Amino acid sequence: MSFELQHTDVSSQARAGELTTAHGKIQTPIFMPVGTVGSVKAVHQRELTQDIKAQIILGNTYHLYLRPGLDILRKSGGLHKFIGWDKPMLTDSGGYQVFSLSGMRKIKEEGATFTSHIDGSKHLFTPENVMDTQRVIGADIIMAFDECTPYPCEKSYAENSMHMTHRWLKRCIDRFDSTENIYGYNQMLFPIVQGSVFKDLRKESAHFIAEQDRQGNAIGGLSVGEPAEMMYEMTDLVCGILQKDKPRYLMGVGTPVNILENIALGVDMFDCVMPSRNARNGQLFTAEGIINIKNKKWAEDFSAIDQSAYTYVDTAYSKAYLRHLFTVNERLAGQIATIHNLGFYLWLVTEARTHILAGDFMPWKNKMVNVLGRKL
Repeated sequence: MSFELQHTDVSSQARAGELTTAHGKIQTPIFMPVGTVGSVKAVHQRELTQDIKAQIILGNTYHLYLRPGLDILRKSGGLHKFIGWDKPMLTDSGGYQVFSLSGMRKIKEEGATFTSHIDGSKHLFTPENVMDTQRVIGADIIMAFDECTPYPCEKSYAENSMHMTHRWLKRCIDRFDSTENIYGYNQMLFPIVQGSVFKDLRKESAHFIAEQDRQGNAIGGLSVGEPAEMMYEMTDLVCGILQKDKPRYLMGVGTPVNILENIALGVDMFDCVMPSRNARNGQLFTAEGIINIKNKKWAEDFSAIDQSAYTYVDTAYSKAYLRHLFTVNERLAGQIATIHNLGFYLWLVTEARTHILAGDFMPWKNKMVNVLGRKL
């Protein structure tokens, strides 16, 4: 299990690398489709592989712990076998979901007590049992348990939370290193940099995380409502501290423009529900800009969904047909739109990698940023 840094762009910090896991190699930069409950919504595993060309997907500890539950996952042989996915997988620790349950949880030194959004039952996540849970789930890359601070928040709160996250990390490492893998292959533990939008806290956290010398590092607590420029500032700061020979994962980001700008700052891995969630609501990301396919203007447009010179999903569906499917509430609408958006995101990071290796990443990135966010 290793990371090979293959090339760094001369005009930015953009990197091309290869991350080797127990379930295969991942070409970076990479986007990870989110399969929260063991399924990337509206998409078959076959389509993830053949159409979207996903190299790794993400599952969520909080949701999988509640359903189907650890007993079923263990009996099935882990999440890979349970869902029929033989490629790499990453699991979020559940820290963000606990954060999102602001009215249903209590955070203290021991861990986080929360109320299930399903049946109201009470549960406790600690650094130790979150490591145990992710051992049972069996992802190749597992995340340390952390607290994701809201934006905005007082600096004193962010500082106390960051230090608690660091203490929790030590407990995660102790538990991870003292336990064995369950299914016969190795797992990697990534710690998470916190510190909200305060430079000195981000610096302190990044140094602490780097000192743990794990196989990769994550940046959390961003894309939670702060301005994009503030996100970029924090990412730039942290990437300047984290080791160059380890993969960097920016959690929960984001729009196509966000992804390209953060690749330029040195980030290798991304995940976000945006391409799939927005697809189900009729928003399509293309190399020419953003389409709201529900708009009447597309009713008689029989051209392909993306009219650019780029091809990233093999589909002959027209804008008019896809709009019709949304209009009549046909489930196929969400499936086509999701495959399209995820295919576009994977195409985008693959193109970024190609231009990093070719040495012309920044001119290409600047050109793409100018068009990706416009409304068509």
